[in-house]
Amino acid sequence: MSAAVRPVRRLRRVWDDLRGRSGDRVIGQVALQVRAARDGAELAREMAAGRTPSDAARARMTDIEHAGDAERASLAAMLDGVLAIPIDREDLYRLSRSVDDVLDNLRDFVREADLFGPPELGFAIPPLDAVLEGLTALDTAVRMVLAEPAAVTIASLAARKAGNRVRETRQAALTELFDGPLDVDMLRRRELLDRLDAVGRRLGEAADALSDAMLKRSH
Repeated sequence: MSAAVRPVRRLRRVWDDLRGRSGDRVIGQVALQVRAARDGAELAREMAAGRTPSDAARARMTDIEHAGDAERASLAAMLDGVLAIPIDREDLYRLSRSVDDVLDNLRDFVREADLFGPPELGFAIPPLDAVLEGLTALDTAVRMVLAEPAAVTIASLAARKAGNRVRETRQAALTELFDGPLDVDMLRRRELLDRLDAVGRRLGEAADALSDAMLKRSH
């Protein structure tokens, strides 16, 4: 970037801050990162339902993960140049990191499913449905930060509850699994369920980060 361009961009960012447009850009960028995570969850759900072969899902997940990483990097760069943002920076970084962790664990789930090669993945559908529901609620919550801030906490709570349902559905699947034979396939399924449990925990952390941010904003 030339020395002449830098001051122009700084002035543009300041002008956006003064008009309140920087908040729109930041929140929009967070929403793009959440959407990338949701794309990953949709792909994992397609694989679990048998609509996408595990090797093809693994290849597509690589592209989705790279897209999510790029959105997170864009958010970090944006925050470096913005003077005023609608929510606390620390909480915003926590939110972004947790969403990134959601996508990373979904990537690992797809990769491990391809490596382990269980006969079927139907046991993973209920927790993945809860993940999708939670990410949809989180996306809604993020998009309401500026338009309907009073409703963000409710949507964040829905995302948190969905994260809890991931654990509940995992526990139900484990109960059924342990009633069967103790073999290699059982161990593989347990590992995959544990990976989805990690997705649910990270989803809950993302919801908590957004709730904390809105609580600070209201004081």
